Amino acid sequence: MKKEAIIKKLVLVKILWENDKQEDCERSFLERRKIGMGYYTRQQNRNRSEAIEQEALIAWCGWQQAKHPELKLLYHVPNGGSRNPLEAANLKRQGVKAGVPDLCLPVSMNGFHGLYIEMKYGKNKTTEAQKEWLKELSAQGYFTAVCYSAEEAEQVISRYLGFSGLS
Repeated sequence: MKKEAIIKKLVLVKILWENDKQEDCERSFLERRKIGMGYYTRQQNRNRSEAIEQEALIAWCGWQQAKHPELKLLYHVPNGGSRNPLEAANLKRQGVKAGVPDLCLPVSMNGFHGLYIEMKYGKNKTTEAQKEWLKELSAQGYFTAVCYSAEEAEQVISRYLGFSGLS
C-alpha cells in the first residue's frame, strides 16, 4: 500500500476517533487492518456522517496539493447547519441561500467553468433547492456532482482535473 494511502487512512481514523471515544477506537489502523476490520470499526461506521466524509476529502486535497496546486482553491460553502433565528436572518440578508452545493473548485477544465459538489451520506437525498441549484449551475457551464463518500468525491475531482487514477 502506498505511503500516502496509509497516511490518508490514518488521518481518517484520527478524525473518526475524535468523534467517537469508544474503546475499539484505541486500536491503531494497522492493528484493525490485521484483524480484517478495515479503517472503520462498527461503532465508527454508525458515527460516519456527511461532515466526516467532507473532512476526509479536504484532508485528501491537502495531501494532493503538492502535485496538484489547483486543489488549494477548493472551498466549503457553509450554508448548512443550525443557527439561532437572529443569526439566520442576518445571514439571509447577507446572501446565504438554501441549496447551494457544499464544495466549490473554481478551476476551469474541459469546457467547464468550475466544479460544484454536494456531499451526502447514507440515505440522505438532495433537497428540491439543492436539485435546482445543481441544475442551474450545470446550465451555466459548471460541472456538478452529488457524492456519497469522500472516496467518490476524490474520484470526481480526479477525473475533473484529469489526474490519472487516485494519486
